[in-house]
Amino acid sequence: MQSRQLNRRQYFNELATTSDKYFIPYIQCYMHFGKGTNVLEIGCGDGGNLLPFSRMGCNVVGVDMSEGRINDARTFFQENGARGCFIASDIFQMEELGLRFDLIVCHDVIEHIDDKEGFVKKCNQLLNGGGVIFMSFPAWQMPFGGHQQICRSRLLSHLPFFHLLPMTLYEWILRVWKEDERCIRELLNIKRTKCPIELFERIIKENFEVIDRTFYFINPHYEVKFHLRPRKLYSVIGVIPYIRNFFTTSCFYCLRKARE
Repeated sequence: MQSRQLNRRQYFNELATTSDKYFIPYIQCYMHFGKGTNVLEIGCGDGGNLLPFSRMGCNVVGVDMSEGRINDARTFFQENGARGCFIASDIFQMEELGLRFDLIVCHDVIEHIDDKEGFVKKCNQLLNGGGVIFMSFPAWQMPFGGHQQICRSRLLSHLPFFHLLPMTLYEWILRVWKEDERCIRELLNIKRTKCPIELFERIIKENFEVIDRTFYFINPHYEVKFHLRPRKLYSVIGVIPYIRNFFTTSCFYCLRKARE
């Protein structure tokens, strides 16, 4: 397991840095936001992505199923003198929040969700008419698309592509290397709920229009994690279905509601 998976404050700060340097400029190409903009992040974790939005004066709301992560988010925001509302809940089971949002952020979330069609419809319900959704996710077939970096084994956490093995063999390897049950369940669930680019574009078609999509060969978040400069995927590869998944470490999408 990489150290940042254990040091939540470090993880929070790294996400805040990437959000400020890459997510916000990307979104600003397609919408104006600032003081008073209502921003929702679904699957906010410790809240790092939302910190730069809060500093801009946005009204930020973060939702995550993990009560521990939500408690961390509240603590880290307080330490930074930032304002935000954080709710521990399953987005599917939440009561009406009382407002629609100008911007919804979903960073590395959809690949964890089983009912992707239902999730997309829920996002549509929460977005106001002129709003934008920023979604990013790792293509399933990319070297670490299975999130194996969360493994405690140093070997497995740095082993690319082994999440593409058949389910039975994949689980056997995780157990032989004595990964704990929680980690095994999470990794097997991600394998079941995987999100290739082609699946994502199919499920959003009914509810959203794509304003922009950008595929990265080197994920922008790798700059703060591994000191690697972000690099976009060559367009000649980005248009080849299936093959592009192996080379796309992060997919950025800006979406708006489909015209009726």
